[in-house]
Amino acid sequence: MNSDRYRLTLVADDRPTLQGWRESETVARRKFSAWVGHGNRHGAQITLIDEETDSVLRCHFARSPRQWPSSTAK
Repeated sequence: MNSDRYRLTLVADDRPTLQGWRESETVARRKFSAWVGHGNRHGAQITLIDEETDSVLRCHFARSPRQWPSSTAK
């Protein structure tokens, strides 16, 4: 197994600000969740990519409260 198969990237202000590679998908997914908790800055994007298959496994876009969809429930 390639030791840098799973890549995490945090993009803020249209620039990669933090990247990390993990061998284990389980560990990479756990790190992704941790980054989501810390990377909720407006406009931030966090992605988890499988470098071997070139597929996006998870993606998170941080939004400000005014961008949240309004509730249609009455």
